[in-house]
Amino acid sequence: MYMGTTQTQHESKRKLLEAALHLIRSKGYTATRVEDVCEEAGLTKGSFFHHFKSKEELALAAAEYWNLMTGQLFRGAEYHALADPVDRLLAYVDFRKALLKGELPEFTCLVGTMVQEVYETHPDLRNACEGSIWGHAATLEPDIAEAMRMYGVRGEWTARSLALHTQAVIQGSFILAKAHGGPEVAAESLDHLRRYLEGLFGRTSSEHKGERKNERNDKQ
Repeated sequence: MYMGTTQTQHESKRKLLEAALHLIRSKGYTATRVEDVCEEAGLTKGSFFHHFKSKEELALAAAEYWNLMTGQLFRGAEYHALADPVDRLLAYVDFRKALLKGELPEFTCLVGTMVQEVYETHPDLRNACEGSIWGHAATLEPDIAEAMRMYGVRGEWTARSLALHTQAVIQGSFILAKAHGGPEVAAESLDHLRRYLEGLFGRTSSEHKGERKNERNDKQ
């Protein structure tokens, strides 16, 4: 009996979090009401306040849930298996582009949407959004650092700054998609990001990849 009750409570909380993800990405944080979340989840306000003290507490939990779900998605992506770090970076961009499917709320970013509204008024939420975006960017840093070493790339920038730049382009592409009403303009932005990374690491076209590797081998 106790285990069944616990499982029901866990399921109701998951429904509320899923509802928050959908509604905040659809309407924004400010326009999303507790009543809307309850209706979307098919639950009562009593159930809501059993799990969360306020809408902000729900949003903080939703950001954590978002990190968990997207973290699993990206950790399982096939681009990690590629041997060349530049190939991994380019395949990461391709993977992000492949995710631009369905309606806008289905592929835009929860934390990127929230932080545009709450950065000044809700510091805890702003920090949660920053941690989410910065945390995802950090997963790219090892590949960028390895690519810099392998391809002899130097400059007044760091692996961290380039990782954050990729997120600036991706988050910006979501804004363009919302303004345009569809993913096409976002896909074009990611194509530009891919070309930028190719040029940065001397990979102006896929045809030159083998030649570039042979050049590195000859130097060694």
